[in-house]
Amino acid sequence: MINLFWREPMSPIPDDPRAPAFMLSLHDVAPHSWPLYRAFLAELESEEAGGELRCTLLTVPDFHHYDVADRHPAFCRALRARQDAGDELVLHGYYHEDDGPAPQTPRGLLRRRVLTHEGEFSALNRGEAARRIRDGLSMFYGQGWRADGFVPPGWVTNSEGRNAIREAGFAYRTDSGAIYRLPDERRWPLPTLVMSSRSQWRRRLFILLNRWRLFYYHNAPILRLALHPVDLRHQESRQFWLDTVRAVRKERRSVTKRRWLLEQSRLEQRRVAR
Repeated sequence: MINLFWREPMSPIPDDPRAPAFMLSLHDVAPHSWPLYRAFLAELESEEAGGELRCTLLTVPDFHHYDVADRHPAFCRALRARQDAGDELVLHGYYHEDDGPAPQTPRGLLRRRVLTHEGEFSALNRGEAARRIRDGLSMFYGQGWRADGFVPPGWVTNSEGRNAIREAGFAYRTDSGAIYRLPDERRWPLPTLVMSSRSQWRRRLFILLNRWRLFYYHNAPILRLALHPVDLRHQESRQFWLDTVRAVRKERRSVTKRRWLLEQSRLEQRRVAR
């Protein structure tokens, strides 16, 4: 069973778990995408402004069947070092590719072929979902990585996949709008900024949309910044994320998903005990 109450290294900056926070969530972390993230984080961490910066690294064991994480020792060591310094590693599917049975309904076509092609856990049966989770955790443990959380690729799952996630003993899972404590499925909303960077018009549209979200969610207790590797391949979207992280870290605490969930669970326990 995964221990939700593992303690992160103490922050040198005193903070209050009731104060506004943000999560820097880096998706699709794999050997091929790590150089983009490494340069992005190095630029932010070289700056003196703001407090500590903690990341949640959504790591894929075998991205699209061609990028096997444990065949790249330097990558594995780098993630272990980030973890040891206070970042969190999360299991993010296994292949990050929707290779399940073809969709048969209009809703399925929309979820799996229009909104995303990456929804690996959107149509798997329980046994196959459990096998991929088991193999992914085996790789994590082999590298000395912890995995308290699971984030399905594309943020989509079916009921069979959710059952497999819960039975694997994770402390939480997330989707596009919330974090769910496991096994009781207690839900906390996660206001989220995310980009669509595949074309210039999409990048410009999502920059405007995300600026509105920053304004709209200004008083939200938590804000999730969900980055993807493609965002960092284009100057417009990369600069947006640099500017956004710099701005929010001046106003909010930087937390991992695990830490924020632990804080909320403890606050809830205190309220119940009164």
